[in-house]
Amino acid sequence: MKNFAIARRYAKALLLIGKEDGQAETYKQELDGFARLMAGEKELERAITNPLYTSAERKRVLQAVIEKMGLSEVMASFINLLFDKRRITFIGAINEFYQQLVDELQGVARASLVSATELSPETIEKIRATLSKKTGKEVVLEVEQDPSLIGGIVTRIGDLVLDGSIRTQLLNMRESLKRGESV
Repeated sequence: MKNFAIARRYAKALLLIGKEDGQAETYKQELDGFARLMAGEKELERAITNPLYTSAERKRVLQAVIEKMGLSEVMASFINLLFDKRRITFIGAINEFYQQLVDELQGVARASLVSATELSPETIEKIRATLSKKTGKEVVLEVEQDPSLIGGIVTRIGDLVLDGSIRTQLLNMRESLKRGESV
């Protein structure tokens, strides 16, 4: 729980800077790129976070990465601050919170759509448009397939789950029958 509070605090601080200088979207892309690099390259992550190496050695590796990526001055300072405060290990969580905060700022909502079969692009667009209309936000859909649903779709947007799958309907019927209710 404490880790989430730390990550949220740093993400909010970066967002304030981004709102102030109008570069929130740039920072979103840079932070995401750096966080993905750290997550994808475990050797690099160890080289930067492993206390067996001296702080100066780890900092040199970090500086080389920042230069190679061509990060903005603000992002370079932010990542150096995380390193100096021993918070660089929270980069993944900070990135997640920051992405969410920028999405909220821009009126974007992320949703997932899981279907039993492949949906046509037109159907996906209709669902996306309906969700956008209901939420009042631009919805970005992440589409997946799960044959175990049997049929129908399950949509998640934030904490809201809209489950129209046949599997869930069958489970609900079974529970009703167990309780002796008429279906």
